[in-house]
Amino acid sequence: MANFYFDEIIEVVKIDSQAVYDKVSRINAKSEENGYYLELDVHSELYQMRPKQKYRMLISNTLHMDGSAVTGYFPEGEPKSLAEKFEYVMHGLLYKMAESQEKTDGNDDVKVEVYISFGGLQLMLRGDPLKMRKFKVDQKMFLLLRKI
Repeated sequence: MANFYFDEIIEVVKIDSQAVYDKVSRINAKSEENGYYLELDVHSELYQMRPKQKYRMLISNTLHMDGSAVTGYFPEGEPKSLAEKFEYVMHGLLYKMAESQEKTDGNDDVKVEVYISFGGLQLMLRGDPLKMRKFKVDQKMFLLLRKI
C-alpha cells in the first residue's frame, strides 16, 4: 500500500498571482480537519485554482498503489498509478524542515514547517509536530491535487 505523508481536503484562502513568476500563482490554503496551513506555487496556465474552492491534496513518496518505488515510467499493462486519479501532479525534493511558533488563544503552539521544491515551485506545509513526523529531509515526494 502507498505511504501517504499528507492526505487532506484543503480550502484555498487566497491566491497571489504576482508572487513569484509569470504563469505561477502562490496559493494560501488550510486543511479542513487537522489544522494544516500551506503555501503552494502552482503553474496557473496548467492548473487553475480558485479562492474558496476545495481540493484533495496528497503527498506521497510513490505513485504506485502498492507502495513500490517509481523507476521512471509506467509501461503498458503495469498496475495503475495514483496520478490517474488526480488532475495536477508534481515531483520534488523535501529540502528543509523547521520549527515555528504560532499564537493561538494566547498560547504559543510549536508547529513544524516542511519545505519541498518542485523544480522551482515551492510548498511550505505547517502542521502539528506529531502529524509531521513521517517527513525527512532529502526525501523525494509527489504532490497530487484534485478539485472536489
